[in-house]
Amino acid sequence: MDLDSFITSAAILLIVASLMITLFKHLGLGSIAGLLVAGIVVGPHTPGPYITTHVEGVRSFAELGVVLLLFVIGLEIKPSRLWSLRREVFGLGSLQIIITALAITGFALWNHWHWKASLVMGLTMAMSSTALVMEMLHDKGEVASPQGSAAFGVLLMQDLAVVPMLALIPMLAGPGAFSISIPGWKQLGIILGLFLLIFTLGKYVVPFALERLAHQRNREGFVVVMMLSVFLSAWAMHRAGLSFALGAFLMGVFLSVSRYSLQIEAYIEPYKGILIGLFFVAVGMSIDLRSIVASPLAFVKYAAAVICIKIIVMGALCLIFGMNRSISTKISFLLAQGGEFGFVLLSSAKVLSVIDNDTFVMGIEVISVSMLFTPLMAKLGNYLAGYFMPKKSAEDIISIPDETGEIKRRVILGGYGRVGHVVAVLLHSSNVPFIAFDNDPARVAKGKGDGFPVYYGDIANPALLAAAHAEQAALVVLTVAQEKITLKAISHMQNNYPSIPVIARAWDLEASGKLIQAGATRAFPELMETSLRLATDALRMVGVPVDNVDLLVSDARRRDYELVNPG
Repeated sequence: MDLDSFITSAAILLIVASLMITLFKHLGLGSIAGLLVAGIVVGPHTPGPYITTHVEGVRSFAELGVVLLLFVIGLEIKPSRLWSLRREVFGLGSLQIIITALAITGFALWNHWHWKASLVMGLTMAMSSTALVMEMLHDKGEVASPQGSAAFGVLLMQDLAVVPMLALIPMLAGPGAFSISIPGWKQLGIILGLFLLIFTLGKYVVPFALERLAHQRNREGFVVVMMLSVFLSAWAMHRAGLSFALGAFLMGVFLSVSRYSLQIEAYIEPYKGILIGLFFVAVGMSIDLRSIVASPLAFVKYAAAVICIKIIVMGALCLIFGMNRSISTKISFLLAQGGEFGFVLLSSAKVLSVIDNDTFVMGIEVISVSMLFTPLMAKLGNYLAGYFMPKKSAEDIISIPDETGEIKRRVILGGYGRVGHVVAVLLHSSNVPFIAFDNDPARVAKGKGDGFPVYYGDIANPALLAAAHAEQAALVVLTVAQEKITLKAISHMQNNYPSIPVIARAWDLEASGKLIQAGATRAFPELMETSLRLATDALRMVGVPVDNVDLLVSDARRRDYELVNPG
């Protein structure tokens, strides 16, 4: 493809994607459904202009977005929380795969499919889309919710199960279709060795490198090391026969305890967003409407059977594992689609002649279309779950803790210098939960030494505010000395979270006025407060009565603050 064709194709894609995203968001279906439909419109199976016929190549490149998504998810899940999910991963996840695979295999056999093709379809359709589900949960801030945690546990087990499934397909092809070049014990040793490598990198090497780069204020180096760690860990797991995404996820988990975790997430978000968007477009490109129209009844029958079986099995298992009916309903509808690893399994089976081309096309279409309808199924699941929602009192709702055990409506503190430290101490003494950020590693280290939740990051970065869940904050306090940074932070808060109050530190009345004009709720000029305190002590020391001093100072403060803080 020459440069002119590439630019034209990119322009068409961007126009169609922006239109579809706008439309589907307006309809309340979210941007993912819009991206999937955009892929159908610009794909090679739809008449009119298309981007490329190399759908597999586009999807392979776009899977880097899945890698970055799982890395971000790992950053949000600390090792202790991952261990707490072992019941969902190995119990719920394992049973879901086994029972769903058997049920779909049985349905295919009942419809007179060959037993090998039936088994491949059963294993393939037992998988769900990690990329789609986790992106939806991430967008809604529900990764740490009960349904989010359970769904993630199941998806993680599915990612692990891809390895034995890929090993099984050559066996189905018969003798001579495969050869075992590496003994099982040696392969296990390689996996453990690479796992140890990722642990060492994520726990010690990468944080050390980021620490040095942060001290140097080397943002470019920071981003390069961060991206290198992600893709190196992904490559390591791939070399061990596991998925790229699993390696990236593990690196994210190990880095989640680092004080740089939220800044890492802020830096990586733009790259993740672009690539994951391209991934969903590539999935849409895989949908061949003509093949569906050619045999609509067969497609509807198999797609409906897969979705219904997955909903029933998942819902029943969730109930057995002690979840209430509301959460069980949400999870079952959320995980009812096919998954991206299904493309890999079906391609492997086709290459080895385990399935024919018709079965391959049917499988690809069922996976792709089920992913397309996932936003609708999720909305339906949430609607039905409303009938089973346990009633809560107002007191219960107010006191719900988040995943860290803190009250959700915490204070976000920007800056941990001398002023920020005082604010942090007073907040802590008053039992007010808070999280603080500073772009000076020495101050971050001091905050950690003080026992406070202080993280490395630029408070003026909108991605950092999003990572810190600014939409849930009770208040944002800006104590940084740089007026430019304070103004940027206020502007981002005003544009994205206008209902959240912001109070800020300023140097003088002029600066205070600028901050108020930018959108700060309150701004306190440091120079004026120092002057007033100096004048107060001076008047008292020369014998002016205390009441007179207080009256004079109060009047001066009132007049000056009215100039910049009206009301």
